[in-house]
Amino acid sequence: MASYSSRERAGKTVVAAGTGNLKPLYVKLHPDDTVAIIVNEGGLPAGARFDSGLVLTEAVPEAHKVALVDIAAGEPILRYGSIIGYAEQAIPRGSWVHEGIMRMPDPPSLDNLPICTAVPAPLPPLEGFTFEGYLNDDGSIGTKNILGITTTVQCVAATVDFAVKRIKAEILPRYPNVDDVIALTHTYGCGVAISAPGSEIPIRTLRNISLNPNLGGAPMMVSLGCEKLQPVQLLPITTLPILSDAPYVVRMQDEQHHGFGDMVAAIMTMAERRLVQLNTRTRVTRPASDLVVGMQCGGSDAFSGVTANPALGYAADLLVRAGATVMFSEVTEVRDAVHLLTARAANEQVARDLIREMAWFDDYLTRGSADRSANTAPGNKKGGLANIVEKALGSTAKSGTSALAGVFGPGERVTKRGLIFAATPASDFVCGTLQLAAAMNMHVFTTGRGTPYGLAMVPVIKVASRTSLAQRWADLIDVDAGRIATGEATIEEVGEQIFRLILDVASGRKQTWADHWGLHNDLALFNPAPLT
Repeated sequence: MASYSSRERAGKTVVAAGTGNLKPLYVKLHPDDTVAIIVNEGGLPAGARFDSGLVLTEAVPEAHKVALVDIAAGEPILRYGSIIGYAEQAIPRGSWVHEGIMRMPDPPSLDNLPICTAVPAPLPPLEGFTFEGYLNDDGSIGTKNILGITTTVQCVAATVDFAVKRIKAEILPRYPNVDDVIALTHTYGCGVAISAPGSEIPIRTLRNISLNPNLGGAPMMVSLGCEKLQPVQLLPITTLPILSDAPYVVRMQDEQHHGFGDMVAAIMTMAERRLVQLNTRTRVTRPASDLVVGMQCGGSDAFSGVTANPALGYAADLLVRAGATVMFSEVTEVRDAVHLLTARAANEQVARDLIREMAWFDDYLTRGSADRSANTAPGNKKGGLANIVEKALGSTAKSGTSALAGVFGPGERVTKRGLIFAATPASDFVCGTLQLAAAMNMHVFTTGRGTPYGLAMVPVIKVASRTSLAQRWADLIDVDAGRIATGEATIEEVGEQIFRLILDVASGRKQTWADHWGLHNDLALFNPAPLT
């Protein structure tokens, strides 16, 4: 007989179902909810009966919503204790509740949000947790020891990629303490309005990625020579104090380069100088407070906000208690839950900063004749997420319960500890790129539908929202959070598993599947400025 248990966390009751394979099971998140989601793999047929007495009046797919009560036309539909939509027609108890019979509510107004009305008290600090990392001259800590070659313009990308292949094959084996050599290539080119509003975002993103802690404070660049974004603008003299002698910049158009071979040889010579420096580095014991952990979700489903994201939120609370920096992002996947976050802001300025980023992105979407509803992908909907409101409420579960300590704009380097909102679009690759610029040295990515996403510069821990996904993709998923939905584990247990895995992976003691297979996606710059 399947058993049920419940846990009270952050004002929500998460009801988890037992493991009986034949018993119909659902998850209800809040006492006020009028819908619940189906747990059984493959969904349930009409006539399925639950222990509560609820009987399905029609088939309901896995992870999709069932009406727990009769919902009249025009009445709100509640999940997470919040309104996720309004019924377009009468919805009888036991019916399948999906986007086709729902109307999406308006987003919360940015003019009347609660400001610091529910600031949580700090939880007891966690002391004694450490990891093995690489100490940089600026005090930041790397979890990898990588040589990164920055490019100023897309024109040089293919040449740098060619050079990197040769460096890995011919030079890197002589420097065993260096993990990798990577090309920081991108699609940024000369046809950009480099002084237009918004143009500063891709420039500061490239600058701050070049200074990511995992690159060891050893930036080097390859430039074409004629591009608008010159090396001195990307990395100022204060960063490369002997830039005038160009020891760490190769300009392909310089007269001393006679053909492609000379260009590649110059890049390889420059790279070896940096490899000599990086090879002297060794891991040292550092407090967990030196971690800068980026959190993201992609390929989300209705279980993401039940299992993977709440478990990551619990891990985020542990990291904050240990003094670390924890970043969540994805503006459109926060926008409909912004009222919950401004209430948790540590002070009024933090709340106002969050509102500023929401307003900027609202305007950005309006200029593009789009709105937040464009976010929800077909896979999200197939996975039971009816709209962006429901998706956002589940997405913000990653933020845990700590006070929001700071807000940073796209491409800015995060300089505060605690729970941080680092503004980014929700696109997986753009978000990851901007979090790298924010100084992320560890990444945790939750998924319900599955994705082989990975980053070369930082380890990416993948957390599945469903056990069926974790089992089917056993060589891509690092943590199975689906056990929460079936009662085999609690949010706290999986959250602590993620926390400890972060420490192990950051120390090099364990390897993520993405790194095992070398699944490393390209950088994707966010450039809201016009092209000329």
